Amino acid sequence: MERVRSASRGHRVQTKKDDEKMVRRAIVFLLGAAVAAQVCVSASDVIARFDGGIGVIPVANGAGPVNADGTFPNAKLNIVRGVLPGAGPWRIGELKADVDVNGRIKVRGRGLLLASGNGIGSNANQSVFATLICEAAAPFVQHNTDPTGVALDANGDFRIDDFLDPLPSTCPSPVLLIRNTGGVWFAAAIPAFGND
Repeated sequence: MERVRSASRGHRVQTKKDDEKMVRRAIVFLLGAAVAAQVCVSASDVIARFDGGIGVIPVANGAGPVNADGTFPNAKLNIVRGVLPGAGPWRIGELKADVDVNGRIKVRGRGLLLASGNGIGSNANQSVFATLICEAAAPFVQHNTDPTGVALDANGDFRIDDFLDPLPSTCPSPVLLIRNTGGVWFAAAIPAFGND
């Protein structure tokens, strides 16, 4: 009789261990499935993606004579989709951004720094925000993050996690500009097309 009880207890212990293993496996499977589903949903919900950046060169064309103060009277400014460039060239080391169908934008920039003049290599105490423009020709609609901006770190790094206003529904010809609180652009993001 004692052996029967002992065997019964042993069977219950073994069954309990098997049940715990099965529950653990189910949890791992469900978590993996949830992560995979989130990745699939996120990829299909992105309306614009950017990878890489270009710093501003304020003058697109300086043809003609140079004034005594070094300015070009016939200079053509590097205006991008109606947005004026910042003063002096700026460089950016890295720029990545995703915009989803809900208008949420996540931007990560590294090394946005002044590339000329006495302040070269500094962030010039700037704060920046992002502007998405989706039209290839005028009239251009500016979809902005909060224009009060985020302060650049001393090394020019910044992060923006915000929602665009107004909300774009599609973006057939995406241009993403990083602008200062005065509204001029300092850097442009390079669109990432396909499955990058």
